Amino acid sequence: MSMRRHCNESSRRQFLGAVGGAALGTVLTPGINFAQQAPSSKVVIEKCDNYTNELLPALTKIFDQLGGLGSMVRNKTVAIKINMVGGAFERVGFKPHEETFWTNPKLIGGVTHLLGKAGAKRVRILEGSWSSADPLEEYMMEVGWKPQDIASAAPLVEFENTNVVGRAKDYKRIMVPNGGHIFRGFDLNHSYSDCDFFISINKLKEHATAGVTMTIKNMFGATPVTIYGEGAGIEEPSKDPHGGRGPMHSGNRQPSKSAPSENDPKSPRNAGYRIPRIIADIVAARPIHLAMIDAVDSIVGGEGPWNRGVKPVHPGLLIAGLNPVCVDAVGAACMGFDPIAVKGTPPFERCDSTLYLAEQHGVGTRDLKRIELIGQPIERVRVDYRKYKG
Repeated sequence: MSMRRHCNESSRRQFLGAVGGAALGTVLTPGINFAQQAPSSKVVIEKCDNYTNELLPALTKIFDQLGGLGSMVRNKTVAIKINMVGGAFERVGFKPHEETFWTNPKLIGGVTHLLGKAGAKRVRILEGSWSSADPLEEYMMEVGWKPQDIASAAPLVEFENTNVVGRAKDYKRIMVPNGGHIFRGFDLNHSYSDCDFFISINKLKEHATAGVTMTIKNMFGATPVTIYGEGAGIEEPSKDPHGGRGPMHSGNRQPSKSAPSENDPKSPRNAGYRIPRIIADIVAARPIHLAMIDAVDSIVGGEGPWNRGVKPVHPGLLIAGLNPVCVDAVGAACMGFDPIAVKGTPPFERCDSTLYLAEQHGVGTRDLKRIELIGQPIERVRVDYRKYKG
């Protein structure tokens, strides 16, 4: 275990001890006082106006400011959870997916290249392809991506459609430390546990049932629909995925009986209650070692083209750090939101705060006063998503 990871895990254990073993599903007093107890880590905000000539210099600078990739990934298997939410034929206007609501493939390739250069033994690209058991590369090609460019960016690159069992014989179980808000554990594709270093990369966006969607909300897509989806098997996972993750939103059915069930099937069935808690549970069970926000190009008004009124935005930024709550707190501030906000206030008008709930699990702090910011000041790069006219 690296010194950095050891320190992060020690801080988290100290935090969990400080809350005295109380059930983390209980409601704690919201606001800044609780944020002062959770672990903190520095966050880098770097300008990056495009995915071509500015990308690699910006990424290199970010990783240098975080302590260097070599000490983090040398001789390790690295997994990258990207975001390709929704269907291949859904678009915002006439723009490609990667310029609006999907992680840009050039960013994926750039990060993969630098991981290989830093000595990573293997890089795995992970995503749950929408209602399909096809290889992830096939899904990428449906929208005109060239997965071979990503595959050639490092010595050994693999792709995994995590909606199915994939290369393993069975799903792997990960547990939420000290229990969960909704689930005490999850059965996921083996790649989420068979790695030494884990990265989450997502766009800088709002979200209807989570308030915001960045590196933490990205983990919702790790849950295989063969277990947690509309067409999941009752006793065992279905062989192939069918439909989306509607039951996770509505709670109208439990996961396959082979996986851990909900802690309390009588808890509220409202998506604004469930989704933030489930996401916080996942990120507590599967720690993110490097959190990255693709804010070069994104959208305002929602998380995808199914939200009415969404439109493209160009913040021209990359945001990264070693703690996903800290990174997403900075990302929220860059969108013009207060990361300390709670339910009933923007951007959490219709849901609980995912940042607050992850903070309850001891993942990290959302208090900007406790986060060391490197690079661009937030006030210089902030784009007010609620006031953006395009």
